[in-house]
Amino acid sequence: MDCFYAAIEVRDRPSLRGKPVGVGGARERRGVLTTCNYEARKFGVHSAMPTFMALQRCPQLIVLPTRFDVYRREAAVIRAILHGVTPLLEPLSLDEAYLDVTARPEPAGELAAKIRKMIFNRTKLTSSAGIGPNKLIAKIASGSNKPNGQLEVTPAQVADFMVNLPVRQIWGIGEKTERKLQDLGIATCGELQRLSRPELVDLFGKFGLELYDLCRGIDDRPVEPDRPRKSLSTEETFPADLASLEQCEQKLEELFEDLMADLAQKESARDIRKIFVKLKFHDFTRTTAERAGLEPTLPAFRSLLSEAFSRTGKAVRLIGLGVGFAEPAPADTQMPLF
Repeated sequence: MDCFYAAIEVRDRPSLRGKPVGVGGARERRGVLTTCNYEARKFGVHSAMPTFMALQRCPQLIVLPTRFDVYRREAAVIRAILHGVTPLLEPLSLDEAYLDVTARPEPAGELAAKIRKMIFNRTKLTSSAGIGPNKLIAKIASGSNKPNGQLEVTPAQVADFMVNLPVRQIWGIGEKTERKLQDLGIATCGELQRLSRPELVDLFGKFGLELYDLCRGIDDRPVEPDRPRKSLSTEETFPADLASLEQCEQKLEELFEDLMADLAQKESARDIRKIFVKLKFHDFTRTTAERAGLEPTLPAFRSLLSEAFSRTGKAVRLIGLGVGFAEPAPADTQMPLF
């Protein structure tokens, strides 16, 4: 999907169309942006940027609070469309997934266009697609024609597609590896292809074996349908212990935003069975407060935090909060795989 959260906000507020819009935490609470639209990105604004910094780069930026219930509902609609195309669906996040459409009769490019049209008709949101012989190529291609576009790379085109590709676009290469390659005079996959397997292993260990294939567009990873997890949580250990409930509540708000972002991105359509808050105290003892049947709201987590803190009154070195999911009902028959 194209800047999913921000696109939903603009869709629901037509007066925002054409204006720079960000979604995320408020400036006064040291929040960060979850995402922003393309108008904002022209100013150098990007996701995970502190809100105050985004406003420095783009003073006219309109920052809206997150509405995870809305994002999850829209994601469920999109996920249903994708599942109607193939059971071989591997979600990467709330708004991105791999689909193995090998068994489909129509050409993959036509199918991608059809899927994008179905998504727009149902949600009025645009999406982009990459079509390739494997996950690596499809992922890279999906970002080549954003927004509202698609790119297909056939097996015969892979070699030419990879040769001038920046090495940073290969999965597994971060800033540290990119700098190491730059020191070697390597900026593109074509330049990386000049190194032999032994040379890459000497430089990067076991990852060097993968790099040898990846820089050539070779990727044997299968599309793996999602395996439901039992819970989702986030936590933080503090450099200085928190001595009061009020201090803990301030940190809880930040953790709550992180949890809801993860929940929306990774488990958009799951039924929540319980919520919980855990505390680790300065003496490394622990306690957990949990409640079944509650929605994951900030007031609900605050109530559990108060309950857990009141048990000892000790200074807190770690706060964690999360949700437990309902177990999926067993299917009578197994879905056929291709």
